[in-house]
Amino acid sequence: MYYPLSQITSNLYTNGREFAYLNTKQPYIGYYWKTSDGKFFTGKTPQDTPSEEIIVYTPETNIETSVAINGDSSYYNQFDSNTFNYLNIVSPPPPALPPLYSPTIPTQKEYQIGEYRRYFCKKTNEIIYLEINKDTYDKLVNKDSKILYQLYQPFNLPWQLTGNKSQVFITNKNITELTSQQQKLPMLSEYLKNDFTKYYK
Repeated sequence: MYYPLSQITSNLYTNGREFAYLNTKQPYIGYYWKTSDGKFFTGKTPQDTPSEEIIVYTPETNIETSVAINGDSSYYNQFDSNTFNYLNIVSPPPPALPPLYSPTIPTQKEYQIGEYRRYFCKKTNEIIYLEINKDTYDKLVNKDSKILYQLYQPFNLPWQLTGNKSQVFITNKNITELTSQQQKLPMLSEYLKNDFTKYYK
């Protein structure tokens, strides 16, 4: 069918989710042109052959198992026709979040044992520390995509809870200073405010 130039708009482009082929119901991505009576065809202009009619995509359109991009139906062949939903493209995963301050409080059982473990992380490019819980620590160690593990260095400290108070202070101080030296954690004692009898009973 011939359309005069005054009745067409050419050189349009769709990134998808708008049109499907009239005959195959496959979604269409690429250049298209439209007519004044509301029809759409593939190609930049009517002279860009082969030109096939495309229709506005609706949820009721029966999309096939492959997507045609400028006539190349090689996309998404891995999807089953019963489960593929053209409008329901998988959304990107949620952004990774920074760790939050969440100190672990010793339990009664740990007081009976006499010690427990405290968990921390340090920002890799700054002297910023954060006390965290074991779940957050494990996510950082395991490089969980839900957390910004790239920006934080996780570490932990065995922490004395009971015994002679002076000895508890010395033990926790020595452990902190040794860990600070071995793992290059400057000003760790200052972050802990030199409170080496914290949680002591």
